[in-house]
Amino acid sequence: MRRVRTGLVLAFALAVDGCGSGGGTPAGTPEPSPGGTWSVVVSGSATPSPTPSRGSARPTTGVTASLPSANPSCTKTWPPTEAVLIPVEVTPIAGGFKVEWPRQYESNYRVAAVPQKLVSGAQPEPAWKDVPAGTGCSISTTITGLVPGAAYIVWLDAPNTGYEVDGTRHLYSGRSGVVYPK
Repeated sequence: MRRVRTGLVLAFALAVDGCGSGGGTPAGTPEPSPGGTWSVVVSGSATPSPTPSRGSARPTTGVTASLPSANPSCTKTWPPTEAVLIPVEVTPIAGGFKVEWPRQYESNYRVAAVPQKLVSGAQPEPAWKDVPAGTGCSISTTITGLVPGAAYIVWLDAPNTGYEVDGTRHLYSGRSGVVYPK
């Protein structure tokens, strides 16, 4: 019987006072008892907002990672990369780029300079340039015919490497940051 009474009090309070209008229970209406269907809110005191502190740069632990070479006699070390498998070194040249990367897994490659200019609608397919596997420690090629001073990202795709755990291929196996041809 207690629940019915509390529910009636709440229904009456909402009907008389309006939902969310800021009033409490109407005058003469008994308040629900603690532990009833209403929540009891405990008042407290405000706490100050956290103050951001400036950290200091900490030196790395001295551990460095580099991409292992397919050939142990190769002496060039390649820096570790984020979210890509093969590091790419891009050097701007007149109207294009010289692109170099370490040889991996006897794979053939393809490279593309992807324009970073915004285009409305469907994006144009990148123009891929096929590059054979090679035999040296690193592989290089040039991409030409680009707009001097325009922004590009160079993608490197190794069709015979770069698979996810579930068997799907990466869309690219390496990439540069934003680069600009001379």
